[in-house]
Amino acid sequence: MHFEKTQARQLRNSPLRKIGVALWAVAIVLMAAVTTPTIAQEAIAQQWAAAPTTGILTETKTFRNGNATLSGTLYLPRGGQVLGAVVVTHTASKPLRDAPLYRHLIEMLPPLGIAVLTYDRRGSGQSGGSLRDSDYLLLADDAIAAVRMLKTDSRIDPERIGIWGLSQGGWLSLLAATRSSDVRFVVSIAAPIVAPDVQMMFRSESYLRINDYPEADIAQMRAARQAVDDYMRGTGDRAVAQALVDAAATKPWFDQLYLGKTVGDRATSRWRREIEYDPLPTLDHVRVPALILFGANDPVVPVATSVTRINARSRPNLTVRVVAGADHHMATSMSPRAQMDPNQTERVRPEAPEYFSLLAGWLTNQEISRVK
Repeated sequence: MHFEKTQARQLRNSPLRKIGVALWAVAIVLMAAVTTPTIAQEAIAQQWAAAPTTGILTETKTFRNGNATLSGTLYLPRGGQVLGAVVVTHTASKPLRDAPLYRHLIEMLPPLGIAVLTYDRRGSGQSGGSLRDSDYLLLADDAIAAVRMLKTDSRIDPERIGIWGLSQGGWLSLLAATRSSDVRFVVSIAAPIVAPDVQMMFRSESYLRINDYPEADIAQMRAARQAVDDYMRGTGDRAVAQALVDAAATKPWFDQLYLGKTVGDRATSRWRREIEYDPLPTLDHVRVPALILFGANDPVVPVATSVTRINARSRPNLTVRVVAGADHHMATSMSPRAQMDPNQTERVRPEAPEYFSLLAGWLTNQEISRVK
């Protein structure tokens, strides 16, 4: 008992206890400093807060294409009448309406008098249907169904409804314009004007080079991808392709290639249907004004080849620009290695000032942003 009292007395008088009490007091002060000023700051902010000139109205919308009901959100300026409108088509990896990639459109376009519709791609989020059973034509028709739904809205000018899409979404926007006269303009961002197998070969090689893999690995990757694509096109052997894929699947880079470990039957393969699509002939059938933008620092698509193919013949309705410093998503702050990391691109969004100015200027010149 005497020992316990002595120990307690020593503990009360110890420097460690005094330091602990002091730290506790500091913690209380810091918590107060964090909490109290927040309330005060909110009160002070009200003294200079002002209502924005353009309030944004948000509405949930549904529309149908065939047997699928798709769900989206419409953003439009509060009180706006007879507006232009943009339907957003998805990248392959960002199928949901609230992806950060699309947020700049929601914030940027309604103040210009342009409504924006984002929706969940079929088979994702709150949209029905199946992606597995789809192809580019069906996905383009989904966007056309959204356009037709907007045409019934008295606040929207049916003559000024178009489609904005990035990457695969850019293909879909251009394709939709060839399938429906209801689409009056197109904005295509970072959509390669090469077939999907060519683009994926380019991307895969970029990934390996950026991550410093040796030339032998690059050659092995190319052989595996080429064998699969040859089989899908009907010029190669499935067993040969599977053997090359089996060997490549042991490599640390394989999972970053978006190449399945099993070579499926070409008769039912979705990849076979995809690689049969060459976007270049589509451009010859796009009659409406189209803005086509690429990033100068895009390791995902062959920009130089795409621009060369577009410019090989005169297409006066197309405006083609390459944005300085921009990557595949029109961002400027990501390293090439980060651009190739799916975990780091999850919340990517456009940053390039030139992209914003080109988009706003083109929409204004086309009188899409005009409010009647």
